[in-house]
Amino acid sequence: MKLATIVVMSPIGKTRPTGRDRLRDSVLAGDLSFLLARANALTLAAANAALAEHGLKARSYSVLALAADDVRPTQRELAEFLRLDPSQVVALVDGLEKRQLVERQTDPADRRANVLVATDAGRALFAQAQESARAVELGLLAAVTPQDHERLAQLLRLLAFPD
Repeated sequence: MKLATIVVMSPIGKTRPTGRDRLRDSVLAGDLSFLLARANALTLAAANAALAEHGLKARSYSVLALAADDVRPTQRELAEFLRLDPSQVVALVDGLEKRQLVERQTDPADRRANVLVATDAGRALFAQAQESARAVELGLLAAVTPQDHERLAQLLRLLAFPD
């Protein structure tokens, strides 16, 4: 649904759009960093709303997704990959562990470290939450063609994983 643009006369006789259209035409709306940040904020809000029915938020969903994917990450690896402070990861893992969705297991490669593994309940919840997350993504990208969707994913991977 497109909102009507209201045009007002400026003090010097020039017309300019008001409200959202005026801000969308600003110099900031052409700034790539701002656009990425705004898109991130919009997608996080929508994802958090959809994941709430599963008792998750985007961050806890991300930890559960990696645990359910059998990559067996350490908490340090999670912190680096998710770009979170290690103390945030500890809190997220503690919360998921309290709900019996994940468990810490000794890393066979380094007995001093623990890896994160999803429980059966965690895998089941992840499967349900993943459907909700995908529905949100498809809704947010409804105006984007499947080819552009894939290209956007490729470009974002280049930015997210530059090495």
